[in-house]
Amino acid sequence: MRVLVSRQDNIGDVLLAGPAVRAVAAVADEVVLLCGPRGRAAADLLPGVDRVIEWCAPWIDPDHVPVRQSEIDGLTRRLRGFDRALILTSFHQSPLPLALLLRLAGTPWIGGISEDYPGSLLDLRHRPGEDMPEPLRMLALAEDAGFPARDGARLRVRGPLPDTGHLTGGPGYVVVHPGTSVPARAWPPERCADAVGLLRAAGHRVVVTGHADEKELTALVAGEDGLDLGGRTTLPELASVLEGARAVVAGNTGPAHLAAAVGTPVVSLFAPTVPAARWAPFGVPMALLGDQQAPCKDSRARECPVEGHPCLASVGADEVAAAVEIVASVEEVPAR
Repeated sequence: MRVLVSRQDNIGDVLLAGPAVRAVAAVADEVVLLCGPRGRAAADLLPGVDRVIEWCAPWIDPDHVPVRQSEIDGLTRRLRGFDRALILTSFHQSPLPLALLLRLAGTPWIGGISEDYPGSLLDLRHRPGEDMPEPLRMLALAEDAGFPARDGARLRVRGPLPDTGHLTGGPGYVVVHPGTSVPARAWPPERCADAVGLLRAAGHRVVVTGHADEKELTALVAGEDGLDLGGRTTLPELASVLEGARAVVAGNTGPAHLAAAVGTPVVSLFAPTVPAARWAPFGVPMALLGDQQAPCKDSRARECPVEGHPCLASVGADEVAAAVEIVASVEEVPAR
């Protein structure tokens, strides 16, 4: 049985799909993951994925993506030959545009989560409970489709990861990741820098990570007290760096979920633009910081709609440093 599994948005979203992908892989002969360019690097890290199809979906990507007949036709050709398909989506997304293309490709059975009436586009219209963590929400769809979880719901990545000791100086440090893919979810850079200083004063080695286009930010945050790795790691290398950390400080962004996937505790600076019950780091010791009742709650805003960014600006560096001590002291992670 050849199964297509789709998760078409960002790195974190693809990582959260991991438990559902593994459930499918335990039964299927081949699992192909359809993802967008923003999530491709994470797709390559997921256990259970045999092949990846990359395509930028106009109904998913936040930028303006032109709809061209030639590209739709090309994707439809690439989607031929699957016995089943599972369309994994966030609560605010619809599986129906992709389901239509899969029907045109001849896919005989399609499952998805849909609040909208799907007509004949879905064979399985799954209706999850409210405010389920995203990994469990997607895993529930897989189980309803006949793919039971065989190894739990924890996030995982494909190993072995590269050795990054030459970058970090060996395990036992704290990672601070100041960048986010969405500005509304970022802790103010000066607070990040203050936290690095406090953690260093408490005796921690501090490693600051970031994307290649965040080098100015990571240099500012690292200052004289942290090791700046901004732009110096691939995603597998970043996973290795996070795996060697005692704790990771990050906003609601992909590296927070990557830390969870390698089993590292997370201090989550979480802006409530999306529900923490669904999107907080899953399956590891975690401290959730930030005003979850701020005016931006559930707005899905990309730019902060409230002057002063109060949901995260209200969090002090001392709170973060204290939370690091708490989560880093947890000896065991409960199985899920």
